[in-house]
Amino acid sequence: MQTVILAGGLGTRLREETEFRPKPMVDIGGRPILWHIMKMYAHYGFTDFVTCLGYRGDMIKEYFLNYEAMNNDFTISLGGKSDIEVQRVNEEQELRVTLADTGQDTMTGGRIQRIKSYINGDTFLLTYGDGVSDVDLGALVKFHKSHGRLATVTSVRPTSRYGVMDLDPRGNVLRFEEKPELNAWISAGYFVLNRGVFDYLDGDDCIFEREPLQRLADDGQLAAFRHTGSFHTMDTYREYQELNQLWNSGQATWRRW
Repeated sequence: MQTVILAGGLGTRLREETEFRPKPMVDIGGRPILWHIMKMYAHYGFTDFVTCLGYRGDMIKEYFLNYEAMNNDFTISLGGKSDIEVQRVNEEQELRVTLADTGQDTMTGGRIQRIKSYINGDTFLLTYGDGVSDVDLGALVKFHKSHGRLATVTSVRPTSRYGVMDLDPRGNVLRFEEKPELNAWISAGYFVLNRGVFDYLDGDDCIFEREPLQRLADDGQLAAFRHTGSFHTMDTYREYQELNQLWNSGQATWRRW
């Protein structure tokens, strides 16, 4: 089963890191977050990727074109017959990565539509190139197959950015809770989709998270897989710092490899 990764956005809220490189190439612990995402999926046996490129997509192409040389020892022969012999093969040698240019300004639904020809099965996974989680991808796929709908989205409970207080009528604070988990569910991405979802997409300006998902819900074709573990996005510089702190302190819950 293939995994589609949306990796073409501008990442404007992380401008400190994305002014000169795409957000999927921003490092966590010295490796691009895109690498972490692929390692997550590969842990569950999903090793065939289709990456939707846009903003500075050439940098992602260069990363994979040079991957073997930059992550292994090698011997190079110079002169009339140029040749490179890899001396130590990295553990990612079984991954297959298709790098698809889906346009600079294309919206998420348009990017998915543009890679339709690369999808060779009836079902595929979809995720974003800026988030990590300890979601059980095997259980997610099993859940999707069990309900028979076209689409599954992973849902999580968000945590408030602020402390929450309970007050009595006189203004006395009865209880204070620092950044509690909210009583709601939000989309974490980590989709499983059937090919029929392509019928819900319409043009480069199509935003997958708006009309297509709403139409799928209206048609009874969208189910939610509830994840109660960790989920982290890298939208801001503060979140970038937090992810690196988690990795450096050995608390990266998404690391299953």
